[in-house]
Amino acid sequence: MLPFLPFTRPTIDEETIAGVAEVLRSGWITSGPKVKEFEAQLSALFGGRPVRAFNSGTATLEVALRLAGVGAGDEVITTPLSWVATSNVILTVGARPVFVDIDPRTRNLDPDAIEAAITPATKALMPVDLAGLPVDRDRLYALAARHGLRVIEDAAQAMGSSWRGRLIGSFGDLVSFSFHPNKNVTSIEGGCLVMTHESDATLAEQYRLQGVVRTGMDGMDVARVGGKFNLTDVAARVGLGQLARLDEFTRRRRELAREYFEVFGQPAVRALGLGLPCADFEQSNWHMFQVLLPETAGSPSRAEVMGKLHALGIGTGVHYPAIHLFTRYRAAGWKEGDFPHAEHAGRTILSLPLFPTMTSAEVSRVAAALVSVLPVSRQV
Repeated sequence: MLPFLPFTRPTIDEETIAGVAEVLRSGWITSGPKVKEFEAQLSALFGGRPVRAFNSGTATLEVALRLAGVGAGDEVITTPLSWVATSNVILTVGARPVFVDIDPRTRNLDPDAIEAAITPATKALMPVDLAGLPVDRDRLYALAARHGLRVIEDAAQAMGSSWRGRLIGSFGDLVSFSFHPNKNVTSIEGGCLVMTHESDATLAEQYRLQGVVRTGMDGMDVARVGGKFNLTDVAARVGLGQLARLDEFTRRRRELAREYFEVFGQPAVRALGLGLPCADFEQSNWHMFQVLLPETAGSPSRAEVMGKLHALGIGTGVHYPAIHLFTRYRAAGWKEGDFPHAEHAGRTILSLPLFPTMTSAEVSRVAAALVSVLPVSRQV
């Protein structure tokens, strides 16, 4: 019996494990010197831009919205195909998410749909790089400049991705990354926010820890309400070990994605009628390899497919159901039919195993399993 193949698995090396033990023995395990070192290395990666680390990618988005001055009465344009944190944080700061449909080819926010959604209340754009495939930054920032909008990049899945040769995070307005365990770089839980101005970084530190400002040996003041969003040194040490291997991880993910396309090009797999992602091996970091299942008559449901694959020892994931169809968002007026491309993806998308220690044989194993559980849906 082959071992279970999860849809993702973090790669934590022995040096990192030993480094975590050193932090634990040091007596300083909350935010301290390792967090500062992690932030410095992230800043160097992103061309010297100010970076602050947080305990989640959700916290970084919330703080980014606050730095951009987004609040009650404002609107933020975003995608309905993302982890729900993307829109939840907009609600958290008192603003309103405004969804626009996705481009069915890229599965990212459709630039053609953005402009029609802009109103006098629009304060910011919040694109998401689904599965690490970058949103068109040229069109995005041209739109933002034309309408005087801030851009908060939800680049949670885009660590190591690039746009026209420039690393995501090395340019732009406010760029938020996640270091959740399923991301290309993990700190167990965590995230970072890349900013343009040091003044924003100073303010981000206040939002990160209850709004506290310290002066001298004993001075303390609070002028604004913050949260409890700080990263621990234990988590930062994991992040440092991961960051050192980012290029290696990205190369391997791209190799595996190419292998998926090769096996999916075989007649037996092609005949399944799966919707494949964009074959971008230059800009995407291949955070996930996602297919769209066919919705033809007699096709098994996604849940049935996932169950059969699990029985064969293969894990899968759903990233993501369409946000606007959740109860909280339906209550705000959204309904089925509002964003047909996102809804189709939300019903049919399936994340297949992809992580750096996967083998070529395991890619073939996934393809063979799909052939065994899905009927032929079209002629080769």
